[in-house]
Amino acid sequence: MLNSKALAASVSAPPAVYVEDVFSTFLYNGNGSTQTITNGIDLAGKGGLVWIKGRSVAYDHCLQDTTRGANKILFSNLTLAEQNDTNAITTFNSTGWDMGAESGINANNQTFASWTFREQPKFFDIVTYTGTGSNTTIPHNLGSVPGCIIVKRRDSSGYWWAVYHRSLTNASYYLLLQETGAQANSSAIWNGTTPTNTVFSVGTSADTNASGGTYVAYLFAHDAGGFGTAGTDNVISCGSFTSNASGFFTATLGYEPQWVMYKQTNVSDDWKMIDTMRGMTNPYTNGARLLANSSAAEGTGNGFIEPTATGFYGPGTGAASGTYIYIAIRRGPMKTPTVGTEVFSPLAATLSSDVTRSISLVPDVMLYKYRTGNGNFSIEDRLRGFAKTNSNSAIVLATNLTTAETTEYPIAANIQNTTWIDGAAINGVPSIIYNLKRAPGFFDEVCYTGTGSALNPNHNLGVTPELKIIKSRSGAVSWIVGGTVIGGGVNFYMFLETNAIVETTNYWSSGSDSATTFSTRAGNAASNSNGQTYAAYLFATLAGVSKVGSYTGTGTTKQIDCGFTAGARFVMIKRTDSTGDWYVWDTARGVISGNDPYLLLNSTAAEVTGIDYIDPLSSGFEISSTAPAAINANGGTYIFLAIA
Repeated sequence: MLNSKALAASVSAPPAVYVEDVFSTFLYNGNGSTQTITNGIDLAGKGGLVWIKGRSVAYDHCLQDTTRGANKILFSNLTLAEQNDTNAITTFNSTGWDMGAESGINANNQTFASWTFREQPKFFDIVTYTGTGSNTTIPHNLGSVPGCIIVKRRDSSGYWWAVYHRSLTNASYYLLLQETGAQANSSAIWNGTTPTNTVFSVGTSADTNASGGTYVAYLFAHDAGGFGTAGTDNVISCGSFTSNASGFFTATLGYEPQWVMYKQTNVSDDWKMIDTMRGMTNPYTNGARLLANSSAAEGTGNGFIEPTATGFYGPGTGAASGTYIYIAIRRGPMKTPTVGTEVFSPLAATLSSDVTRSISLVPDVMLYKYRTGNGNFSIEDRLRGFAKTNSNSAIVLATNLTTAETTEYPIAANIQNTTWIDGAAINGVPSIIYNLKRAPGFFDEVCYTGTGSALNPNHNLGVTPELKIIKSRSGAVSWIVGGTVIGGGVNFYMFLETNAIVETTNYWSSGSDSATTFSTRAGNAASNSNGQTYAAYLFATLAGVSKVGSYTGTGTTKQIDCGFTAGARFVMIKRTDSTGDWYVWDTARGVISGNDPYLLLNSTAAEVTGIDYIDPLSSGFEISSTAPAAINANGGTYIFLAIA
């Protein structure tokens, strides 16, 4: 029973806020009519800004917000006054917005990107004010010192988008959002005064403070905490970096970003906008970018920056010895999932070119296999770059091969949130696609480059990985599998592409895994050869969602308790003390009290049907008495991954 102090604390403590509550990148197709966008952001109750840009066509950037009201548009690449358009966003909703047929945000058959910034202390605030013509301060509700402020005059055309950023030379300097120009010096913009956690200053410039002029200001926080379960996590950073003589640069955030806007400040340069939904990829050549100062359509094949688990970097994509400022937003979700359907969605379908598919989540990784005939078990993922078209553009790793990353026809193209289009070369092929979402406590992916010496790459799983699967992207070497579930602490290892027994020698020479890093082997081509690139897939047990475990076979019916309430929807099993394939089952193809089709991660073989090796169990799964030694030999040892 709570005492009075504990009860008061429980009543007064505000609910935790996560980045997924306040920011969204949402991609959509225009329909030339009315349309409702549902991105899960509460604009009606909390307020915020929606920033929209055509991807496939050269349309202006359109900015609408709840403070100025529906139908009112500003354009970040123009100096136009605020426009009233009854066909633009018409209503701000608790889960997104409604819009009309305005071509700039909803042209038929064109693709669009939208970025929603919800008002929230220590993240983002919107302020409107009327100018005085003399130096003055403007109150705000950001709840922290702004890292960046963007101001636009609304009532008259020809005025700049003035940008304050904490990393410019000082508060007398500014940038212009609609232009490429370098930073300039004028105390008339910000009155040469640094903002505080309650006010920001404007001077006598008509661009920020003409007498009687009306203005809107967008305020972005910097490393102010306020998020996550403890309320101390940062989700937005306004910082700077300097590139070296070869154009390489690194920005350390303490988290992996999902959205970055950055600009060089010492010379003319575009305002580059990059996000994970359109392609903030590793390598950057699989990415895409838009420019806040330009109406140009999306530029593909060059995202300029690559994300890391703790920030982002540019591998020679910057100017020699250039200085840059940025706004970066943390990747989500931050909240730990509670049910398997939040992070795993299997799809069994007969694929057909250009058919649109839809699932219940935004996928980060697709693991797939043709069910009939021979074919590889392949992986495509967002971090390495999903295919943008149906052409030969998918970046693929095959779990049954040692080959390096290859470029092939995709199984899915033009992935937009929860939908995609079937690949062009797969007409009439029955397939299974496992769609996985990265989430704390469940699953994470890391792309890294080997050093040949001790290396423990960072990850964002939030707990120690129990199963880690690593593949060299650039070399023809084995898939290396480790983690505590294999045995021997972090020493033992296996190969994913074979049926081989577990290797009980000390492989992971760089040390123990943790909640923030994982180990590799120095100089070994499979996980850490100097200059080679790698992809690591990390799994952990999460109550009610996933189970990474092991069991000893009995040769008779055996129940595997995973702590689930409605059974496992995915099961992978591998024998460790003797040879045995990597078996895979799922409920999309059938886990029933009868025959259950299975596939092998280490084989090109077609699906095997007409055999009953596992059965459903509400707490996990059941191994039938008819299962072979590769699954249930008396005294045999096995590892498994199950997802609810």
